[in-house]
Amino acid sequence: MELPFGVLGIYVALVLWVVLLARGLRTRSFGPFFVLGIVLLLVLNVRYFIEGIPSSIAFFIGIYDVLNNLGLSNGESADGLATCADNACTVWGDRYTNHTSWGVAFHERFLNGPQFRRNLLYGHIGLNSIAFVFMHFQLLRPGIGANRSRHRMLGRITFAAITLGTVCAVWLASEHGSVSEYGGALSMWGFWSMSAFVYGCAVMTVVTIRRGDRDSHRRWSIRFAGSMWGSFWLFRAMLLVLDPLFRNQETVAILACIWLSVPLGIAIAEFFRRRYDLSSGVDVERVDSTPVTA
Repeated sequence: MELPFGVLGIYVALVLWVVLLARGLRTRSFGPFFVLGIVLLLVLNVRYFIEGIPSSIAFFIGIYDVLNNLGLSNGESADGLATCADNACTVWGDRYTNHTSWGVAFHERFLNGPQFRRNLLYGHIGLNSIAFVFMHFQLLRPGIGANRSRHRMLGRITFAAITLGTVCAVWLASEHGSVSEYGGALSMWGFWSMSAFVYGCAVMTVVTIRRGDRDSHRRWSIRFAGSMWGSFWLFRAMLLVLDPLFRNQETVAILACIWLSVPLGIAIAEFFRRRYDLSSGVDVERVDSTPVTA
């Protein structure tokens, strides 16, 4: 069997990423950690537009197959694992034939589903990727001095992208009520709650700068970044750990990630924002009422 070196490369990158996170916590400098996170996001998302949705989902499932099958003997399965036709939902060939049930359903729905569903996923992935990348430029280059015009323009692009990307996500989630492997109605409402948290933070970044409140705008921008990191990376990191732990209880892991990843992402961002402000001598609750033109 030919090894899926792409998946193995992702594992190597994840190990390096953990090292960079540990280094960042020690030095309070997270630049390399954020850069690698953005690069990995683009590697995972851009492949959807190059290889197509079914192949990219098979690659995605292949990342989880390793840990989900850890400790299982040959031919052994679990209640939360399932098989797929011709084992086409993984890049591991015949090495792993049992996959998390939500992953099998994910692959099946886009392999044989309508083109409109695929277009919604393309829109969600592409637009949210644009918003994810641009929000970092916004945080690193605040809208003051010579950066004001560019900051304003990128802010508008970011907000437009996350608006349309969220519409795609909400539309996709509206179909989940009948997908038992995702958790049925609980997954539908959970994904809607994710969208509400992410888009709510985005709206507040606009509202606060429109009323000239720089400090609140900064706080909500950081919360928005936390929601985006939560919805993408914390969701996937939690799933990497919870899927193997709860492979005998279908939907427990996926529902926990759906409902908790974004609130946790916002909470983590707020924790580090307050910690940074306190160490810098900034009043974490101060409101700057200086008028600003958005």
